[in-house]
Amino acid sequence: MLALKNCYAWPNIKTAFVILFLSTIYATTSGQKKNSSYQYDIRKATSAIKIDGVIDDRAWQDAAVAKDFFMVQPMDTSFAKTLTQVRMAYDEHNLYLLAECFQGVAGPNYVESLRNDWNFGKNDNFLMFMDPFDDQTNGFAFGTNAAGAQWDGMMYGGSAVDLNWDNKWKSAVKNYKDKWVLELAIPFKSIRYKKDISKWGINFSRLDLKTSEKSSWAPVPRQFPTASLAYSGILAWDQPPPSAGSNISLIPYALGATTKNHDNNSPSTYRKDVGVDAKIALTSSLNLDLTVNPDFSQVEVDRQVTNLDRFELFFPERRQFFLENGDLFANFGYASIRPFFSRRIGLGVPIRFGARISGKPDKNWRIGAMNMQTGGVDNTGLPAQNFTVASVQRRVFSRSNIGVIFINKESVNYHPGADPTKPTYSNYNRNIGLEYNLASSDNKITGKALVLKSFTPGTSGGDFVQAGNIQYSGRKMLVSWQHEYVGKNYNPEVGYVPRRGYVKINPSAGYFFFPKGGKILSHGPQLVYLSYFNTSLKKTDDEAFINYSFTTRKQSTFSTFLSYDYVELLQAFDPTNFTKDTLARGSTHRWNAWGTSFVSKPQSVFTYAFSSRYGGYYAKGTRLNLTADIGYRFQPYVSLALSTSYNNIDLPKPWNQHTFWLVGPRVDVTMTNKLFFTTFVQYNNQQNNINLNTRFQWRYKPASDIFFVYTDNYLPAPFSVRNRAMVLKWTYWWNL
Repeated sequence: MLALKNCYAWPNIKTAFVILFLSTIYATTSGQKKNSSYQYDIRKATSAIKIDGVIDDRAWQDAAVAKDFFMVQPMDTSFAKTLTQVRMAYDEHNLYLLAECFQGVAGPNYVESLRNDWNFGKNDNFLMFMDPFDDQTNGFAFGTNAAGAQWDGMMYGGSAVDLNWDNKWKSAVKNYKDKWVLELAIPFKSIRYKKDISKWGINFSRLDLKTSEKSSWAPVPRQFPTASLAYSGILAWDQPPPSAGSNISLIPYALGATTKNHDNNSPSTYRKDVGVDAKIALTSSLNLDLTVNPDFSQVEVDRQVTNLDRFELFFPERRQFFLENGDLFANFGYASIRPFFSRRIGLGVPIRFGARISGKPDKNWRIGAMNMQTGGVDNTGLPAQNFTVASVQRRVFSRSNIGVIFINKESVNYHPGADPTKPTYSNYNRNIGLEYNLASSDNKITGKALVLKSFTPGTSGGDFVQAGNIQYSGRKMLVSWQHEYVGKNYNPEVGYVPRRGYVKINPSAGYFFFPKGGKILSHGPQLVYLSYFNTSLKKTDDEAFINYSFTTRKQSTFSTFLSYDYVELLQAFDPTNFTKDTLARGSTHRWNAWGTSFVSKPQSVFTYAFSSRYGGYYAKGTRLNLTADIGYRFQPYVSLALSTSYNNIDLPKPWNQHTFWLVGPRVDVTMTNKLFFTTFVQYNNQQNNINLNTRFQWRYKPASDIFFVYTDNYLPAPFSVRNRAMVLKWTYWWNL
């Protein structure tokens, strides 16, 4: 079924490079910015501006007005039906914005909560996407929902927004009978820009759930998010923006913590700690971050999953220090080929100190360099280690770039084998990579080509990676190709590459129909084929997948799929990841499966989603998977959610039948936009564990917090405490 002869793998890879080359020519010849005719002229404020959501300052009467927004969804063929008007101004210290969001339909606004960085699709909101270098690739995003909860992030990759980025700015929202008004002030010290550039990229986005309408000031095709900087307009300054001046921030912390391990009945341990982060603006667009004795105890624990996979699972980075401009390091490669993965640093070992420089010296260059020092661990013999990562990107053509990355992991004062009772670690591991990222001026053609090589003592040959992809995103059609080669000796010790020694090809295609009327907005099929070969081009995996999806005008979605799988096991594998009994290496397995998924409309305070999968499994067995997500919100103060996953696996002896449950209720209380309380429980019978995590946060000043975190792990049966931890932490953002 959809078989591919081994001898065709390499010729098709060459064909993909020809396509990538022709697409580069297209990107070069169509380089003019799409929405350069949409220009907002920003002037210096003619009066002081008070951030209160009231349009009574003289400066707003004198400011230009951006209006006549375009509809993006449900369709992108007309002006928006809901009226939005935007004004901007600036003074020596801040960039100001005022947005009037008029009601399209009478009634209360839809708001998820008062917590920062809320879910975009579940809130009436207004957002500004800002591109200070007008390179259509990197920038900043600011906005609020209709209740005033803030949403901010650093932009990368042309449209992605990293919501983990956090900085100081002010906003206020005031609700009126016919509209809600947002007013905000962004200090120039909180963003990165070149002071002599007088034209920035800019766009404004509005989501009104009562009318199911998403709109933008500069028009954006519906297949792209309104955050697409390729479709931003121009923010024209009456004079170059002022210098941010001296820009140094110190962020000290202090904490007290207690931990008790009941599994081994050890006594409670107590910890008192202090540390500090510093942010130093070397220029208005280049930043130096320093950290001494960092602590990440307030970071929310990972969401558990039922693991039925043969390879290591990926969990995202959540620690603040690694996140600003993190895409320079972490986005090199693909989801399953990451030469650098910051969670490899400080995993179970203390981080002593670190430094990082990142930013844009000018419109065409982006640079990043990071150095981290960890301490040793005596009981395992793990030595102190130093990590260095350097990344450089050079813009080419209109929106594409070429990037280089270097990663070095070095053990400090370490002599392998000196203590035969301890594990042996490598003296060093290095990786170097070259990457070309293609993005056409209209964003319809995107792609990537990369090569990586690792250097490890005692290893030579088969230690490199070559991969590439190309994608066309039209209004009705989506077509893509991806291929990967990963050598069997490729070794990224500070990366995430769960599978090695393979060649992969992955073409896909989809098409959407748009009925002129009725409840269905769009529907259409998608076909995906994925095949793995070993480095001798013998096929080891095959997957063919066909999906048909429907989207309603209220934005609920339904899809159904059929799939075929073939697997030749490269290593012995326990198909339950539970019993420890394994299938033999080299054994082959085939099965078919089908499934469905549904997500309800986001406008309701009661939301729900489900998915199902039923079909074959390893060793001619069967697997049934059901998931459900239910949510209810007493807006904007309380959000209740329940996530459930059920797996029933029926196999021959010795595995027999196994049932795995993963249940996760969550309560999110936002008493104000400064007081937050979250608690969630995760029951995972595959891991035989119940996890309770509770976090209280008081943002007593902008970007300054007090946290209390309580974590328990329990044995389900007999019900008993395994370990318990409590942390009280204080942080303060101090601008010098």
